[in-house]
Amino acid sequence: MPADVDAPDKVAYGLTFRQLAILAVAALAAFGVWRAVGHLLPVPVLVGAAVVAAAVVFGIAVGRRDGLPLDVWLLAAVAHRRAPTALSTTDTTSQVPDWVRVPASRVTWPAPLRLPADAIDDGGQLRLGGARAAVVAATTVNLALRTGDEQAALVDTFGRWLNSLSTPTQIVVSAQPVDLHSAARHLAGTATGLPHPALVDAAADHARFLDDLARRRDPLRRQVLIVSRSGAGERGEHTAYRRAEDTVRALSGLGVTTRVLDGPAVTAALCAAADPYRPARPGRLAAPDTVITASPDRDPTERTHR
Repeated sequence: MPADVDAPDKVAYGLTFRQLAILAVAALAAFGVWRAVGHLLPVPVLVGAAVVAAAVVFGIAVGRRDGLPLDVWLLAAVAHRRAPTALSTTDTTSQVPDWVRVPASRVTWPAPLRLPADAIDDGGQLRLGGARAAVVAATTVNLALRTGDEQAALVDTFGRWLNSLSTPTQIVVSAQPVDLHSAARHLAGTATGLPHPALVDAAADHARFLDDLARRRDPLRRQVLIVSRSGAGERGEHTAYRRAEDTVRALSGLGVTTRVLDGPAVTAALCAAADPYRPARPGRLAAPDTVITASPDRDPTERTHR
């Protein structure tokens, strides 16, 4: 079995079908140009232009950059260059609010922001149009501390889980900063309530250690998220959640702690992925235009509108 099972097949002369199609289209275009202007320009000029064009097309067909074919990379660069740089949750392209004064000069309005996920239920499932996705959080395991037989067993268990996947699955490994200053302040504030002076001194000393560590280093924590999606044509609103539970059971043999994230936890994970250097926001955020009612211990007539 080849190492890269996704590598395209070579059709002729060591080139793939995609590369041959690019060269064929370029050859037809060159033939059309020659038929159109061949009688108007000298032969040396046509030969020189053809050589330069052939070199450029061949480089685009067989070249690669950042692990992508060069033609795909160039198309992505053009799409990125043409994409709007400002996005907004309000559609400002079709209708401008009455209170906005349109300037006389040409101003680029923000484009509508369209996210892949349009809803998160309480169970943690993301709605991706007609598909569903669920997120599993997992801890890590250190293979360097295991023996050779244990390493082989862990790799075999992980390989069996990978071979069992039949739908698109994404594994996201990210490093996020840890706020040790807040932990040190919280520990120092609660140390005074401990029942024994020795415990108070130990807690205060540990709080000073955390505070000093946060000043001298940039501590990071590693987060592993596994996103399971429902397959094409699968019916049932909880298919992705069941696949996430199967992932939890399959990875339990690795000795890692796994759990399926609920709605608030998925919301916090998405917020952290969008802005990893901002403190985590609590889940259960209200949607726009939602009326928020005060808790029973407060004035029941006090309400806010978001």
